[in-house]
Formats: sequence, structure tokens, C-alpha cells
Amino acid sequence: MAFYKDHYQVIIIGGGLAGMACALQLQAKGVSDILILEKHNLPGGLATSYVRNGVEMEATLHEMMSIGPKEDRLKVGQFFDEMGVDIDWLRVPEAYRFVETEKGIDITLHSGFKKMAHEIEKKYPGWGRKVYDFMNLCNRVYDSMNYLSTHQMGKLKMLKEHPDFVRTLGYTAQQVLDTYHFPEDVQDILKAYWIYVGNPTDTLPFTIFAFLLADYFRGGSYVARGFSHEMSMKMERKVEEQGAQFEFCQEVTKILVKDGRVYGVRTKRGDEIHCDYVVSGAYPNRVYSQMIEPASEVPEGAIKVINAKKLSVCPVSVMMVLDGTPEELGIHDYNIFSTNNMHMDELWANSKTLGPYHYLTSICLNLANPDCCPQGLTQFSITALPLVNAFEGVKEEDYFALKRQLAREMIGTYEKTTGIVIHDKIREIEVETPVTVSHYVGAWKGSIYGYAHDMQDHVVARLQTADSERFIRGLQFAGAHGISGDGMGPQITNGRAAAKGILDSLKEEK
Repeated sequence: MAFYKDHYQVIIIGGGLAGMACALQLQAKGVSDILILEKHNLPGGLATSYVRNGVEMEATLHEMMSIGPKEDRLKVGQFFDEMGVDIDWLRVPEAYRFVETEKGIDITLHSGFKKMAHEIEKKYPGWGRKVYDFMNLCNRVYDSMNYLSTHQMGKLKMLKEHPDFVRTLGYTAQQVLDTYHFPEDVQDILKAYWIYVGNPTDTLPFTIFAFLLADYFRGGSYVARGFSHEMSMKMERKVEEQGAQFEFCQEVTKILVKDGRVYGVRTKRGDEIHCDYVVSGAYPNRVYSQMIEPASEVPEGAIKVINAKKLSVCPVSVMMVLDGTPEELGIHDYNIFSTNNMHMDELWANSKTLGPYHYLTSICLNLANPDCCPQGLTQFSITALPLVNAFEGVKEEDYFALKRQLAREMIGTYEKTTGIVIHDKIREIEVETPVTVSHYVGAWKGSIYGYAHDMQDHVVARLQTADSERFIRGLQFAGAHGISGDGMGPQITNGRAAAKGILDSLKEEK
């Protein structure tokens, strides 16, 4: 019996969240002849966990956006519910604690626009109302972006029905913030999430910033009780239950193209498999420079586009299991953003180096998921998000020493900032870098957040140019490099967008 059929309707390269979301969306619309090829021996890509000395450790997920409580599900939570993928979501206790040592700022904010505005009001009297107004503006832009991602409308209707979206579309996050005349401290507090989108607020589109803030503060953030791997395993199970063929340890090296249209793929072991559509989890950079066969089928415009795009940030994470409970260790916050100052130009310059890093986020998973490790232990991580270019010159012989140095620096900075000593409590430790990401999932240069959102290239601009950037018929992309960009929530959105591209093509061809 042959390992593969002679032909499939859709082949998906990569069994990460985006690839599986694409499959689920296609299946929901009646497309079931699907083959998913995954190079790893597990589904999920970076949505995974690993075991050290009998302790399962979360590999990547800090918090999941766009879930929302059962009574007010947001779009990613709705998708999981509609697809019948039952995730045991646990709400993260606070949005974040923000510590800026230069100014002595130390504040904890919780989800809910009124609540977070009240928390700022207590520290900065007279400004809570304006913060609340600003968050409601963010929320209106958030609603517009969600609506416009699935609907098309003319300019006049846009002006009538989405005036705030149109009014703020051409401005940076900093420009809109400045119109509120917030004190510098309040601005710094509101900008804490900036690092997750990989651009300073003076070059970050307000639409992206508004979406990010509204998403985190409207419905709160969540983690899965079974780690991000719970999402991966349950999605994979559902995809297979609904008829897709899911094969592991099968790396795709070539996408076969003839006369400008895909007709199949070739695996590393030499299997040539034919299909009508290909969905690629690999970045366009790799696809257009290494994977299209023959190379003469790569349009000149595709190379120009990938050369023009800038990769976003990547992780340096120190992931630990600590002896002692959070209470015994003195850890009381799920998430802390900490920095010596919020001088954006300095922080951005620092992100282009190999450290020491000045902007860190620390996560104590126990405080959202009390059963995340055996009793008496704490699962804890410290993360910096530098640009991928910082690691391009690292030599192999220097790599492990660099990882140890980064871990020491980041732990030392956390201890100095919080007064909490953890270095002598470490039972297990792993250090993740862009090299780790590239090695395990093949992400281009180790990037996890796709392409940077700036005023020339962001989700709205990408939606407008999407049709002109489909260079090969039948080829779709689904991953962090997709239209919605970074994070695990957007992976689901990007997968659904790839499915929509295929479904639209099927309608046109009828």
C-alpha cells in the first residue's frame, strides 16, 4: 500500500498552529482531501513543551490573546469553540506589572478598561478618565479591524461606519498617544507591550498598537492548562478525525511549479506528491530563494518583496524550574515588564545587540496554572526580544558560552530589579535563542514574530497588497509571516486567511 495518494486537493507544509487552523477552516467548508507534512515528530511547531528531569516545561507561550471568557469570546476563542477543539483555558491573573527603575515607576494593571484606568488614576490622579477614553478608542479600532478582516466596503461606508479606524489609520502609536497629553509616566505604562510587535511606538502604526492593547485588556489573557502543547495535540486530533492525513518526520524541500501554478511538493526522502494547492508554513524568504522548483518559476517581484520586508524580534528566553513555591521565593506577579528606562531609541538600539538586555519580561506560570509543575517547585522564565540580526555573527564555538552569559545577565537584572534572589534556587534551566528556534522548527533566521509592523508594512497595508503579492497560483502562506503577524493568536488568524484564499480560488474556478 502506497504511503501517499497520487493526488491531494491541498498539501499543507508544517503542522504548526497556522497550518492546523487552515486545515480546520477548510474542513469546516467542505474541503477534506488534505495532507499535512510536518518535519518534527510532534504537531504545533513552537506551541509545544518539553520534559526535564520529570518536569514538563512550557516552551514558548506566555499568554494567549483573542480568547475571552465564555460569555464574551473573542475571535480566536470563537474559532476553537466552533471547530470543536475544547481547550481548558486558564485566565492570567493580571495584565502586567510594569517596573521602570530610573523613574521609580512600579504599577500593576489588570484587564478591564475601567479597572486598569482606575489603577492608573490611583497612582496618577486626574488621568484615569483620559486613559479610559483612550482604551475605548483602541477598542473601536480593534472592532473595526476584526470586521474589516472579513468584509470589504467602499470608502464612504468606511467613513460612516468606522470613523475612528479611518481617522487614526495614517498615524503612529506615538502620534495618537501625544494627542492625549498624558504625563510621561502614564505613557510609559501604556507602552509596556510595545516589544511584542517589534517596533518603537514612533514607527509602530496606531492600528497595531490599538489592537494589541484592546485585545489584552478587553478579554484578558489565557494559558492552556496542558500548556501550548494542549492546543497542538487537540487541534491535530480534530484535523485527523475529520479526514486529513497528518504525517510526521516528513520535511518538504521543494514546491513544484509549472507555468506559474503549483502542482505538488517533494520531500527530503524523495517522495513527489501532487496536489492542487500548497499552503506553506515556511517563510516566503525560504520558499522563493530555496524551495520553488524549477527556480525559473520564481517571479522577479517575489524576490523584491521578500528583500523589502524586515524581520521582527526573536526570543532569548531563560526557562527555569526553581526549588520552592512562588510564595516561598517571594514571587507574587505572573508577568513583569521591567526596564531601567523607556527611552525608546536606546531600547531599540539595545535590541540590535547581544546584550546585556535592558527590557525584560518575566513569567511565573504557577500563578496562572497552579498545577504546571510538581508541588514545591516553580516554573519561571525571563525573556528578552532582540532583533534576529544580532545573532547573525555568532560563531559556533562561542554559542554556548554566549547562552550562559545571557542567562547570568538576565537573571542578575531580574534580581536587581525585584530584589528576589533566584540564581541559587535553579533546579533545571534551558536557554532559548533564535538558533534554538531555527534548529527545531526551521523558522527563517530563528524569527518567531514574522515581519515587523511599521508604517510601510503592517496588517492594513498587507491586506491591501495581498492580491498583488500572490506570485504563484495555488500557493498560500500560513504562519508568523502571514498578514496578521506575530503571536500564537495571530497564527490562528493567518491559517484561516490561507484557507480563505483557497476557498476564494475554488469559487472562481467553478
